Amino acid sequence: MNVPLLDLGPQIQLLRNEIIEAVTRVIDSTRYILGPELQSFEEKVAAYCQADFGVGVSSGTDALVMTLMAMEIGPGDRVVTTPYTFFATMGSVLRVGATPVFVDIEEESFNMDPEALQEIMEREQGRGHGVAAILPVHLFGQCADMGPITAIADKYEVPVIEDAAQAIGACCPVVDSKDHISWKKAGSMGRTGCFSFFPSKNLGGIGDGGLVTTSDKELVDILRSCRNHGASPKYYHPRIGGNFRLDPVQAVVLDIKLQYLDSWHKKRRQNSKIYGELFAGKGLAETTVRLPVEKYRDMPGAEEHNHHIYNQYVIRVPERDALQAYLLEHGVGCEVYYPRCLHQQECVSVYNDQSFPIAEKAARESLALPIYPDLTREQIDFVVETIASFYTSK
Repeated sequence: MNVPLLDLGPQIQLLRNEIIEAVTRVIDSTRYILGPELQSFEEKVAAYCQADFGVGVSSGTDALVMTLMAMEIGPGDRVVTTPYTFFATMGSVLRVGATPVFVDIEEESFNMDPEALQEIMEREQGRGHGVAAILPVHLFGQCADMGPITAIADKYEVPVIEDAAQAIGACCPVVDSKDHISWKKAGSMGRTGCFSFFPSKNLGGIGDGGLVTTSDKELVDILRSCRNHGASPKYYHPRIGGNFRLDPVQAVVLDIKLQYLDSWHKKRRQNSKIYGELFAGKGLAETTVRLPVEKYRDMPGAEEHNHHIYNQYVIRVPERDALQAYLLEHGVGCEVYYPRCLHQQECVSVYNDQSFPIAEKAARESLALPIYPDLTREQIDFVVETIASFYTSK
């Protein structure tokens, strides 16, 4: 049996007629840049993410770059983020001329460690450095611990930019001073949220795409200007922007898929549960294979909210590389997210001597298994059986 890491075929077959009809409508309209189809989609996604506004852009990377530009973050500014994530998080900061400052991650969630963040903020302030923004990443479909992160940001009067590329629809419990829990969606807790619609995402287009959410009425006008070369109005440029527009063709496809998103989240969570039961049944859970940790699972209201949407299903094993080779040899798709931390990348040699032990350990041990909604029980059985056979054959 062959089990791909991701198979979009069944999803496309289900939606094919709707997608063709919608794309044809855009083609026939001759409105190929911005327009009503995009505006409608922006409004729906903003509402879904519990934000007031959405600004469709050309990619998740451009969502980050454009946000930094709109906030006038650039040379001399410092942005605190994590070293264990996709390159775009750091690359966007570097592209606007700012300096990334790394903080280690939590062992269980892979996300920014609030305690480490507090230490970094104290250190930066003590050295006389001004931090321009905090950029937490909601990795693999689970939100960073935004309650303490936003509290730290408020204390130092620093805006939060959520990198929510892998977490659309994921919820985070935020506890107020009276111990009341409110569940907030990714993209609604910072000044902005930055999303990716890369085809492999839970909400993926038929090409590149992204979106910025915000509830800041002044900032949204600047964001809309920035995505169109900084124009406001047309041909008048009070700022420098770029060509960051989301095509209406992508918008109508994503609009269709948005209707199914929560049901796809549910199926991914069901698949995760099956994995957990099967690994436990094989005696592999925790002793040999460390399963994903649902950080907010025991919080009141967790079951009514998407506290983990499993954009990836990431296990941790010390013998990761050998297991990956074995799985690929036996027809099981898998991938390493991410084999080298950001501070270790060749293009930023100035950071290479820094050390973030928890992030570096995650980079050595993590392995993503298939988790997409159309994965069958038989396929999940085969994945777990193959992993079990790897350990029995050692």
